[in-house]
Amino acid sequence: MRVMATSRGVLPGPRRSSGETIRSLLPYLWPKDDPGARVRVALAGVFLVLAKVATVYIPIVYARAVDALTPKGAAVAAVPFALIVAYGLLRLASAGFGEMRDAVFARVQQRTVRRVALETFRHMHTLSLRFHLDRQTGGVSRAIERGSAGIEQVLRFAVFNIVPTIFELVLVTLVLWRLFDWRFALVTFGAVAVYVGFTLTFATWRVRFRQRMNDRDTEAQSKAVDSLLNYETVKYFGNEAHEAKRFDDALAAYERAAVKSQVTLNMLNIGQAAIISLGLAAVMLMAGQGVTSGKMSVGKFVLANTYLLQLYQPLNFLGFAYNTIKQGLVDMEQMFRLLAVEQEVQDRPGAAVLAGHLEDSGPCRIEFEDVRFGYQPEREILKGVSFSVPAGHKVAVVGPTGAGKSTISRLLFRFYDVNGGRILIDGRDLRDYTQASLRAAIGVVPQDTVLFNDTIRYNIAYGRPGATEDRIEHAARLAQVHDFVLRLPDQYGARVGERGLKLSGGEKQRVAIARTILKDPRLLILDEATSALDTSTERDIEAALRAVSARRTTLVIAHRLSTVVDADEILVLEDGRIVERGTHRALLAEGGLYARMWALQAEQEALEAEEAEVEA
Repeated sequence: MRVMATSRGVLPGPRRSSGETIRSLLPYLWPKDDPGARVRVALAGVFLVLAKVATVYIPIVYARAVDALTPKGAAVAAVPFALIVAYGLLRLASAGFGEMRDAVFARVQQRTVRRVALETFRHMHTLSLRFHLDRQTGGVSRAIERGSAGIEQVLRFAVFNIVPTIFELVLVTLVLWRLFDWRFALVTFGAVAVYVGFTLTFATWRVRFRQRMNDRDTEAQSKAVDSLLNYETVKYFGNEAHEAKRFDDALAAYERAAVKSQVTLNMLNIGQAAIISLGLAAVMLMAGQGVTSGKMSVGKFVLANTYLLQLYQPLNFLGFAYNTIKQGLVDMEQMFRLLAVEQEVQDRPGAAVLAGHLEDSGPCRIEFEDVRFGYQPEREILKGVSFSVPAGHKVAVVGPTGAGKSTISRLLFRFYDVNGGRILIDGRDLRDYTQASLRAAIGVVPQDTVLFNDTIRYNIAYGRPGATEDRIEHAARLAQVHDFVLRLPDQYGARVGERGLKLSGGEKQRVAIARTILKDPRLLILDEATSALDTSTERDIEAALRAVSARRTTLVIAHRLSTVVDADEILVLEDGRIVERGTHRALLAEGGLYARMWALQAEQEALEAEEAEVEA
């Protein structure tokens, strides 16, 4: 059953059991669409069996060589030579088949990690904006990172340690029963069973400490990422010490959980050593009695001792391997919980493809019909909004803060689905189109432009990956950023820094405009694109915005009314409803809310101009 993300936190949904996590992994380990991977898994299994059969025969050949060298042995010169050669070949076969198993399975292991990580990454991009607003990016990325490492650990230790050890234990028990009697087999198997039972019980109890470590680690990393992303805000308020204390509190909680995890691991190791030592002593006593009574040869005494020592080494490592697997399963569980989050906004079966580029299909038409929407059920943001934007026209939406202006653009992008009414594009409900084609047809220049920490070329080309250099430069010229770029030492290869912080607000906005021009959308949304800029920069940017909006259907969401005076229609939104509509002149003549907002902004701009003159 899939889970919905409803409450704020790093990861949604209830905890999953280890069995559920393993079942989620198996399809990636045995993929239906990759017969080569299946062949590799089967071949690795064959090499595993051959390696363990050779390992089990090594003590038998060794014991016979010992017996052959005793005073009662026959053919002292010839038999030991043959047995010693066989002993060497078996050791070579044991090591060689083991290495071939590891080499064959390595591609399967890494391909599995890659597939799960890629699917998780893709799934994160299919989830709604609501999920990403409710989650902490640092915590989610940390869960993916740990989950990928967890898969690698589980596969490595399970395939290379746990499964071979169990197989070897079964073979050794059968051999001891065949060569000695049932008591040796019973004591050996009993000691191992107690060991495994103790390990499983104790390690399962220890899992809670690993989970606490993960939670505290996620919390610490989330706080660190959040603080560094908001570096300037921290500096503005001089809260470096406050941020350091928050981070240290999370690290202290991690420290306490890590200490408890280490101490309980030491307790586990002591218990495991005690069980194996008692089992070894019991078998050696029985073998010693057999030798002194003449029922067993010295070679069989050596055989029993060698088998137990041979088992002791992997069993001693079994505790560490099991704990590593359990830790890996805990880490994997978080990743698979992310994969289990249901996609809130999904394409309908047989959804149509909306033509995307202006040069191919021309501008589109938009209609809102009695649209109702709220981010939370108890608080409705849009309350029956209806309007239309004819193809190629420019319509502006203005209003006080919190009126629901930006919600309109989010609904057009289908980050959310409407609660009531419908939105039409070219006469068809936008829910009838695929999300990919819908978003390809819409371009946006937002208020807060966030750039990737890469080059200017990459950030402009992001509008249409794979675009030629000529197209990139043409878009930059239209956005009036080309001349600025040529003045930089690295020109289009200049890096913009984290979130574009190496560029000014106006420069970032021009890059964003160039990116949108290169995308060539049929519908353009200007979401308060200049409200964060000063008046002078805003006027410079307006020319670039006029270039990108030419011939396109344009929806302007504006705070500054001076940017929308040329709109074909202005919609005044208040408390989720359209209270006025008309051209700039008509709305001023009405003397309503728009006229009051215009007068207030004009007064503020005049005051700012006076202050600027005084400072100059």
